[in-house]
Amino acid sequence: MAKISGSDIRPGMVVEYDGSLWAAVKTMAVKPGKGPAYNQVELKNLIDGRKLNQRFGGTDRVEETEVERRQFQFLYKQEDQLVFMDTANYDQIELANEFVGERATFLQDGMMVQLQLHQDRPIGIKLPETVVLEVVEADASIKGQTAASSYKPAKLENGLRVMVPPHIESGTRIVVNTNDGSYVARAKAGDG
Repeated sequence: MAKISGSDIRPGMVVEYDGSLWAAVKTMAVKPGKGPAYNQVELKNLIDGRKLNQRFGGTDRVEETEVERRQFQFLYKQEDQLVFMDTANYDQIELANEFVGERATFLQDGMMVQLQLHQDRPIGIKLPETVVLEVVEADASIKGQTAASSYKPAKLENGLRVMVPPHIESGTRIVVNTNDGSYVARAKAGDG
């Protein structure tokens, strides 16, 4: 770990500040007409998810910390625990369902995820940007609707409800964004 100047903080860095671990989400160099320049940094707490906007001057020092990123494979869900396997050494790890949050509904057997670890303790998880899921229920299209308003509700195999275009019917496989649960496209043969 190394002390760095507050003006050197960039998005994606993980720093120790105020007794906790924070990820820099956004940074903006500010040079006011009067007074010294500073770095306006939006921080996200890696332990509890809190957000903080903080000014760092060139003389402020913060501890940059190393975060290890490793590939894990999702194996299965057991009650409120999710079981993953480290692809490098085949060790298994259990994470609470709340650790992944709402996005846990997107986990599929064998799915590769990236875990962020600090001193071998999981502090974050990154799922693939999109997943392919099958539509199990879709409302009928209403003739004469304009294209802009014609999205209709559909239920996916994981229980999630999304808005889909009128040509999507039950049994269709679609690509869904894991960040916001939105429809991306109809899955092509060979996807997912």
